[in-house]
Amino acid sequence: MIKRIRTNLDVVEAMLYYWQATSEKQKVGESYILSIADFPEMDYFYGEGFDKESVRKVLSAISNREMINSQSKKDRKYWNNNMWMLEDLEFTNMMVKPLKLLNLNNYVAKINSINENIQYDEIEVIFVPGHMDEYIISGNKLIINFFRVMPNLYEEGKVSIGDKELHDYIEEKLIELAKMS
Repeated sequence: MIKRIRTNLDVVEAMLYYWQATSEKQKVGESYILSIADFPEMDYFYGEGFDKESVRKVLSAISNREMINSQSKKDRKYWNNNMWMLEDLEFTNMMVKPLKLLNLNNYVAKINSINENIQYDEIEVIFVPGHMDEYIISGNKLIINFFRVMPNLYEEGKVSIGDKELHDYIEEKLIELAKMS
């Protein structure tokens, strides 16, 4: 039975420093870039055609003001997504702010009613700057690609993913997770 649902923004928080420093034309060190690649939350996006070396290569290229030279579509997508963040840090902050305010515990009763035998005490909703995938469900974790979060330019604090408002999107994916458990 689920007792709580928590949000994890650790990788996004680390990337905020990277995006800020890079936008100010500061060189971000390899050790910091490698620490981002080493976050366990990044593992969900690793696989064929994208790994820790991909993250290092892409973020180093951006920090060094270089084009990415890669045959991997996932590397190129990751490069494009990160370059997009650098274009307007206010837009990036509009993406992050509502995520920091998320309280998902109001979904606990609904998840428990969908699957009374759910095997987890806790569900973790993790936002990770990824490449192609919109979301991944793995055990008690819902991993959402941060780059898919779209702020509404006309309503402060309102964001969506795809064509769904953020809370509706998360609820839909949490129900999917509950049914899979």
